[in-house]
This record gives sequence, structure tokens and C-alpha cells, in this order.
Amino acid sequence: MSFFDKLNAAIARNQSLLYVGLDPNPELMPERYCSGEDTTRLIDGLWEWLQFIITETADQVCAYKPTLGFYEALGVPGLELLHKTLAAIPTDIPVILDAKHGDINTSTVFAKTVFQQWDVDAITLNPYAGQDHVAPFLVYPGKAVFILSCTSSPAAVALQQYPNPETPFYLQVVNEAKNWGTPEQVGLEVGISNPEVLARIRAVAPERGILARSIWTEGGSDLTQLLAAGLDKNGEGLLIPISPEFLGSDRLSEKVRSLREQVNQIRQEIVRESVTCNLWMSDVCLLTQHRHQDLILQLYDIGCILFGSFVQASGATFPYYIDLRKIISNPQVFNLILLAYADILKDLQFDRIAGIPYGSLPTATGLALRLNYPMIFPRKEVKAHGTRRLIEGNFELGETVVVVDDILISGKSAIEGAEKIKSAGLKVEDIVVFMDHEQGVKDRLRASGYRPHSVLTISEVTEILYQAGRIDEEQFTSMAKL
Repeated sequence: MSFFDKLNAAIARNQSLLYVGLDPNPELMPERYCSGEDTTRLIDGLWEWLQFIITETADQVCAYKPTLGFYEALGVPGLELLHKTLAAIPTDIPVILDAKHGDINTSTVFAKTVFQQWDVDAITLNPYAGQDHVAPFLVYPGKAVFILSCTSSPAAVALQQYPNPETPFYLQVVNEAKNWGTPEQVGLEVGISNPEVLARIRAVAPERGILARSIWTEGGSDLTQLLAAGLDKNGEGLLIPISPEFLGSDRLSEKVRSLREQVNQIRQEIVRESVTCNLWMSDVCLLTQHRHQDLILQLYDIGCILFGSFVQASGATFPYYIDLRKIISNPQVFNLILLAYADILKDLQFDRIAGIPYGSLPTATGLALRLNYPMIFPRKEVKAHGTRRLIEGNFELGETVVVVDDILISGKSAIEGAEKIKSAGLKVEDIVVFMDHEQGVKDRLRASGYRPHSVLTISEVTEILYQAGRIDEEQFTSMAKL
């Protein structure tokens, strides 16, 4: 599971945007854990304290953030403490290692250590060395980085606000970071004492996850203003730190619960009052729940599923038409469709993803980015100029390619695309589509030597739409006669 999928699952499960720092800072350790000043007793006390924090917050936070510097300051025992702490964190809660790493010469080996040996989910990086520093951390599928964009340190103003407050350097960092990876790979770390700074960053990067820092400094920030400035249009995309002062309390769980409720209440009010939020919400509750029920209803509501009399590309006339081209303009639906495809692809063996022109190319591109697989595609027509290539993209002979298409009506386009790919010396075993027209088309694919897979069948779609009252009995009956 990727970092952001794991994060979103934890947010939904614990209903929380809060994260907690797991920092073995002796200066903040409660007296009840202080049993002596020698190193062994200090480490033991810090370990007990960190265990307490994890136990008290595991059902109320969406992430943990250990700061590497605190562990390094304790020497070898400190790094041993880090390994114990990482092992104690529940596996369904993501770990963001706060490293602020910025050395380009050690980035490759450090990335391997934190992502392969320590198995953390994300890391914070200093952007000053540019994309070459960040790139080694982005080659690990499912992992993520948070780029330090702005800090709340007064002394940093001379750099961060350069050359002037209207075009500050920190916004240049944000704009550059957006080019370094997808929203699933690259987020932003923002230390804020002024919500206006956060609002400017959110305006420049509306699709990025933001890790907020330093909001509990002296005087604090207005939580409502902070959330209004940092949440994305869906009321998400912002991680809020738990105050370090909470961590010394023996009533930690109670304090975190209260903060979580406060954040959620403000968040709900902001989303409700937002005039720009077009978040789709289900308006039905069916007795039998289909796993893709909400997706089916959304596709209908935005006009991707139409009923009437439509001539298909094959010349046949059907009482419905599926138009998935609209999903690229609706991120919420597009993301759900990618997740549905990915759920099938995760169980298949392949080296590359191929989309069938032109309808499924956006989907194949999204899947390639989400799953971190290279993409190719067979040309619909071979141009008489240029390279005259039949297959676009790089590949090695003998590799296995999974074909992704949108609608399976006759199977002709999928089979033709697969045959073009095979003619280039590649293997095709599986064809994955979003919608299956049924009528034996999967049998035709099997007869051609391919394993067919589909997210939905047209009968599933019409059944859900009929139960939800989106289509009437006449429309439902006409579909049943297909």
C-alpha cells in the first residue's frame, strides 16, 4: 500500500488529521519517566515514554513523525531506540521520518536505508540541492517525500521572503517541488505562525498534501484560520501536529481526543460553508451494498452513463452509452476509477502497462503513476513520418504487458491493441477493462488467448441505478433484453 493510500485509510479509520511527533527529547520527558542520568536509564525512560505516547494515540492519529536528529543525538543507543520505536508503531499507521536531509552526496544510500531497511513510509527533505537530491527518494514505489517549503523561524525571513514578499523564495520552492513528482510522491512541509503564508502555498499547490509544523508556538495560531487556509477543496490534504505540551500529560488520550473533535468540527463547518466545494455525496442507502455503488452513481450523475438509443462504433444500436472521457475533468471520480483498476492489477504479473488509444490513455497514465510501472501504447495509426513506430514508449523484448482499456463491447479494439504489442516482441496475458458489456465478449478474449478482467459489468451498473431510482423500469427492462 502506498504512503498516501495508507494515510487516507488511517484518516478515515480514526477520523483524524492529527499526527504526533515521536521525539526522545530529554528536556521534554515527564519526570515520572526520569530514573537517572546515566545513558542506560535515560534511554529506558525515553522508551517507556514513547511507548506510552503510541499506546495513547494509536486510535486517534493518522501518522507518526519521529525526528531523526533527537535519536542521532543519543548516539548508538539512540538509533537502537529508533528501531524499537518504529517496530512499536502499528503497521496500519504511516511513519514520516523527519530528517530534513539535504546532502546530495548521501541521498542514494540514505534513501535505501530509510525506505528499505527502516521501512518508513515518507521522509522530509531540504530542497536547496534541487531535484537531483530528491530523485533517489522517488524511485521507491509507494514511498513519499515532504519538501521543506517554509519555516516559522523569524531568522529565516531573510531567505524565505527574498527577493520580496510579493514573490518570495518559498513559493519558488513550492512551484519547483510540484515538478519533482506526482501528488502521491511529493508533499510539502510548512512551518507556520501566519495562516496567510499557508493560504498562499495552498493556492499555488491545491493538489498537494501539506504537513503543518510549528502551529503551537507562543501565541499560537487560530485553528479555524489555519484549517481554512490549508485544507484543500475537499476538506482534506492537511496534517495537523499534536502540541508537544500534550505529550507530557498523563491524560494524553483525553487531550488528543478533544483536539481531534475540535479539528473535525471546524473542518466540517469549512466544507459546509465552502461555495466552491463540489464534493459528491451519496443520497441513497440500498439494502444490498455493492463495493462500487457510489462510483456507479457518480458516473451516472456526471453524465458518463447515458440511456436512450445510441449507435456504437461497431454500428450496433444499444439502449445505453458509456462515455468515460469526462472523468479526466473530475478528479474525485477519476481517482476512484484508478483505485478500482489498481485493485485488479495488484494481483497480476506484468512489466509494463499499455493503454488502448485513445479513450484509455489517461487511465493508463494515471495507473502508471500510481503503481510506478512504465507505460507504453500501441499507435492507432502509424505515421508516415518521424520514427514510424507502432509502439510508443521504451521496452525490452520479451517483457510482459498488461493491456488497459475502458469499455469491452466487442473486444475488437482490445484484441487489436494486444496483437500490435505482441508483434513488437512483447507478451500480453491479461486485458483489464472498466466496463464489460457481457454478451460473451470475455469468452472471445479467452478464445484469443487472453485473460479478461473487468471492474464492472453492465448488468451490475443497471441493477444499482434501478435500485437507486436513477433509471425507471422501462429503461431497466430494455437493458435486461440485451
